[in-house]
Amino acid sequence: MKTAAAARLELINCAITTDRESMMQEIFDGLTAQQKYLPCKYFYDGYGSALFERICHLPEYYQTRTELSILRTAAPVIMKDLKQGNLIELGSGANWKIRTLLDAANGSRPNIRYVPVDVCEPALRQAAEDLTERYPELAVTGIVADFHRDMDRIMIDGDKLITFFGSTIGNFNEEEGRAFLENIAAAMTLRDRFLVGVDMIKPKEVLEAAYNDAQRTTAAFNRNILTVLNRELSAAFDPSLFDHVAFYNEKRECIEMHLRANREISADIGELDLHLSMKRGETIFTEICRKFSREKVEEMAAEAGLAITRWFTDEKGWFALVEMMPENG
Repeated sequence: MKTAAAARLELINCAITTDRESMMQEIFDGLTAQQKYLPCKYFYDGYGSALFERICHLPEYYQTRTELSILRTAAPVIMKDLKQGNLIELGSGANWKIRTLLDAANGSRPNIRYVPVDVCEPALRQAAEDLTERYPELAVTGIVADFHRDMDRIMIDGDKLITFFGSTIGNFNEEEGRAFLENIAAAMTLRDRFLVGVDMIKPKEVLEAAYNDAQRTTAAFNRNILTVLNRELSAAFDPSLFDHVAFYNEKRECIEMHLRANREISADIGELDLHLSMKRGETIFTEICRKFSREKVEEMAAEAGLAITRWFTDEKGWFALVEMMPENG
């Protein structure tokens, strides 16, 4: 027999391709490119997600605690305009941030539907079930989809507040970021809002420390992507043969994260029928983390047809939560 909370939970699969089909093509493309790369979304298996949660609590990693502090102050203002409708979270993970918004909704929660969107169905289900237990009056519709590709398939009626936390938008290069914002704008009506977290440009030493922590948790997180390939694609990588490298590229205004071969490496990826050879010092590019100025955020929004309606930040100006609406809204 379903509990009242479970009865208010549903999952919808809107993915265009299966996880495995996508993974095989993306890994093949990345490892056969001139500059080898791996899509950063493959960091997040169960162990990788646990490592990232540990990273969020590290003293060097200012992003999560700064964004949360901003959100706690801004949440009542943000949720005041969502009396009913849909609270959508792209790339849902730990529930800390969305719970801050839901707590601020108070009496409006029974009229709000929470819509987490993630490509990983087990993680999505767990997060959704946790929230229905915490908020029994809340309706939850989880959507299994890759919002990079499937945004036009996420069809939700009613007013929408779309959230994209953690400066995950910084994991897109400029072209990808522009396409993402254009897709967001195309999915919005004039009454909808988009709330995005952006990590701001700051001193190089602060940025580099955040990705090179003293406990080397980020190094373990970076290498874990090879363990994912070993398990999922019958690869034969030895993660200890790769060094974690993270540095701030001032020209591109981003952190680059790489795995650098510390000797000559030869490895097979069985499921791809691919043999990989790497010279000592050669790298696999695993993540880009762009940092933003206010002018750059305003420019990106305008190019996508979005207008900034609210800007929330901390005292240092290290992080910002930016609310946007369609320009004619």
